[in-house]
Amino acid sequence: MPFSDLQHFMAVLERRGELRRIRVEVDPELEITEIATRVVKDEGPALLFERVKGSDFPLLINVLGSPGRIELALGRHPQGVGEELIGLLERANPPSLKALWQSRGTVRRVLAGRLKPVRRGISQQVVEAPDLSTLPVVKCWPQDAGKFITFPLVITHRPADGRSNMGVYRMQLHDNVSTGMHWQLQKGGGFHYQEAEAQGRPLEVAACLGGDPVLLLAAVLPLPESLEELVFAGILRGKPTPMVRAKSLDMRVPANAEFVLEGRVEPGERLPEGPFGDHLGHYSDESPFPVFRIQTVTRRKHPVYLAAVVGKPPQEDRYLGDAAQQFLNPFVKLIQPEVEDMWAYYEAGFHNLVVVSVRSRYAKEPMKTALGLFGNGQLSLTKCIVLVGSGVDPRDFDAVLGEIQRHYRSESDFLLLPKVPLDTLDFTSFQMHLGSKMAIDATPKQDRPPDRPDRPMTADLSRLAPEAKGWRLVRETLLAVTVATEDARSVLTRLCRDDGLAGVKLIAAVSPDVDLDDRTSLLWGIFTRFDPARDVIFREMRMEGAAPVYRGPLGIDATFKPGYPATLEMDAETVAKVDRRWNDYWQGEG
Repeated sequence: MPFSDLQHFMAVLERRGELRRIRVEVDPELEITEIATRVVKDEGPALLFERVKGSDFPLLINVLGSPGRIELALGRHPQGVGEELIGLLERANPPSLKALWQSRGTVRRVLAGRLKPVRRGISQQVVEAPDLSTLPVVKCWPQDAGKFITFPLVITHRPADGRSNMGVYRMQLHDNVSTGMHWQLQKGGGFHYQEAEAQGRPLEVAACLGGDPVLLLAAVLPLPESLEELVFAGILRGKPTPMVRAKSLDMRVPANAEFVLEGRVEPGERLPEGPFGDHLGHYSDESPFPVFRIQTVTRRKHPVYLAAVVGKPPQEDRYLGDAAQQFLNPFVKLIQPEVEDMWAYYEAGFHNLVVVSVRSRYAKEPMKTALGLFGNGQLSLTKCIVLVGSGVDPRDFDAVLGEIQRHYRSESDFLLLPKVPLDTLDFTSFQMHLGSKMAIDATPKQDRPPDRPDRPMTADLSRLAPEAKGWRLVRETLLAVTVATEDARSVLTRLCRDDGLAGVKLIAAVSPDVDLDDRTSLLWGIFTRFDPARDVIFREMRMEGAAPVYRGPLGIDATFKPGYPATLEMDAETVAKVDRRWNDYWQGEG
């Protein structure tokens, strides 16, 4: 039975021991972030803060912060959803009565994708003038520009044909009646606004705060532009999404939301937005973004405000991102049938590191696969793709390194793409939306045997890199060295040229804040801090005509560069406060 709304889901979580109530007063400025971050790292429950300083509304966080809670929300594993829909398409090609009968359960789900107009809903039990100061909006990190609504379901309609988009875009509070609208590159709501702005028209926007868990999941999915999230939510839950007419807009809004902020984004209006601590573990810089001006607020009588924290991994978005790719991987395989499996690493902010296992049918097909993925929807924002052979689990980073050791050679298996689009939040090229990408082909090659290093690393690192503060060799393939930024290029050059490191395929220089012994920290510290065109070196790099030639280990300068935005760290006062109050938070809870 699907959950009717957020509070229905909360009640079930609480009965299962998956929700904890915090009854003492807490501050939405920094304190909630510190508490939630610790709980997520311990793979803990959802948290309901009943007394939030400055607000009469309780705050819910980490509601989908585990695979178990996501499966509960869906009633099955996320991957099963995509496979079920792909199975329907395959059985219906060619169409037959037998195929439709065999897929009758899936067909019922697809038919549930229609929206269900209703006359009233709990999201409109109270209608009032906007006053954002009444909401328990959080300030997540010390250098954030202010308070941000972090989990809104933002609904817009395309001016050309009325198709809807629902996405999660952060909203900085400018005052009590307006917010920023952080429409990043390649986002559906942003495309709708571009169309409206080109026509000189305002874009109507409804920002829903809280909804049934399937609605939350649908909003974070990077669906194709032609597939509406509100429709897909009905398919996921097997029950149409009830929609009620908005009070001040010409659209319908989810009838079972906790709050709905109704308003418009005017053409040509921008205000500074940010800085804000984001999922890459750094602050995104201040930039001008459109302004959402709120006209009306509707809500249920006793609503719960839903929030999320993003920051240095792991955070709740790890589980949301993992679920999203489990949903959509079957669709990628439908478009590119040579793709066997694919995985984006949350440790690297998802789009910075994607590993793809490929059934290679001809020479260089894996590179064709990479180029196709680099041009496919949200995957077009991917920075680094590693291709491995059939049967290799792309989720197993040790196995991936083993494939790089055996099958990757820089002179034939490295591809650099400069001057291409990057995610709005990526800072490594020092130019918003513009940077570079790279692909590593670690698939077996038909024309050569695997490399088999016959000796361990023999280099004397204390002699080669006396500046190094530490180092770690992973699977005889990846050498990570801790150095200061000013020493990184010199150290990398020496290491890449030394014969004692001939068997090492990847050498990365990282900053001292990276824990070499922690896999999450290591992947984060490497893949969020380099731009391939700027920061990759080899033993030998030269041009043959217009074609670059690379030889030797792939060196990556992943140190923290001058000009990078600051790394997210909670201030010492808040850490000490939460340490002091930790036992108080759980009083009254069994």
